[in-house]
Amino acid sequence: MSTVLVTGGSGFIGSHCILQLLAQGHQVRTTVRSLKREPDVRAMLKEGGAEPGERLSFFAADLVNDAGWHDAVAGCDYVLHVASPFPATTPQHEDELIIPAREGALRALRHARDCGVKRVVLTSSFAAVGYGHPPRGVPFTEADWTNLDDLSLPAYVKSKAIAERAAWDFIAREGEALELAVVNPVAVFGPVLGPDLSTSVYLVQRMMNGLPGCPRLYFGGVDVRDVADLHLRAMTDPAAKGERFLAIAGECMSILDIANILKARMGDAARRVPSRQLPDWVVRVGALFDPGLRQLVPQLGMIKNASNEKARRVLGWTPRSNEEAIVGTAESLLRLKLLKG
Repeated sequence: MSTVLVTGGSGFIGSHCILQLLAQGHQVRTTVRSLKREPDVRAMLKEGGAEPGERLSFFAADLVNDAGWHDAVAGCDYVLHVASPFPATTPQHEDELIIPAREGALRALRHARDCGVKRVVLTSSFAAVGYGHPPRGVPFTEADWTNLDDLSLPAYVKSKAIAERAAWDFIAREGEALELAVVNPVAVFGPVLGPDLSTSVYLVQRMMNGLPGCPRLYFGGVDVRDVADLHLRAMTDPAAKGERFLAIAGECMSILDIANILKARMGDAARRVPSRQLPDWVVRVGALFDPGLRQLVPQLGMIKNASNEKARRVLGWTPRSNEEAIVGTAESLLRLKLLKG
């Protein structure tokens, strides 16, 4: 079995990657910004059914600082670089996201190369694929790239596109024997292991706690367990070298679709879930007062389908349905008592 470093082990995707690596028998290391997070991560893994003991070790490392990186990476066969900033609110300046995302990716690659790591799997995003383009009927694929010339791109979208571009450029120019594979997930749902909620899961929590209605927003969805599975396949399969893979379960969902799934499957726990769609003008007025809504306005009514054909064909990946991912999210929020009473 291999020794694998997962950066950002306290995060939603990172913790599920650790769970699956442990289940496969690997020795696992993870980086956290502070070693004070170790008990939290171990509690999350216990919630996921794992008691790793000495098979999991922790290292303090930050995306914008070299301290701790060499010790974390030295002796590893593979690195899953999952850590990247994703705040719930828009930052004051886009560089607050762009610099740590880009510098963190380059730092992980540089140390991996210097320590003789075989392959890095970078967690990118659909944000690096499907933005800055006119509306289209054809699904996005791994051949597509977000158009960074579009001045209206949100900071998070820019950060993911710039970081992934920088990673591929590094491999081409100075990667030497190091291999790179990239996973590009859409909105990630599925079982929560602790109280720190990702943006996608926070949406489901807010819906179950009661929203006035559903904005006319559409996005692809995927289960976090399948995103972790795709990382592990991309880590070891020879065919994944130098490739990027979209992680998406199927067709785009609307927020109203999510509401209908919750209403149909979650019984009384979904009693507060809205059942009507909000007119666009209501969302635009709300955006004048809510910065969180403001970044959603340009996406109203935009449908961006993407294809998972490559991940299925090349890596044998078979994701769960959107419905399973949404129900898995809601059931875990209920189980961990993260919903209103």
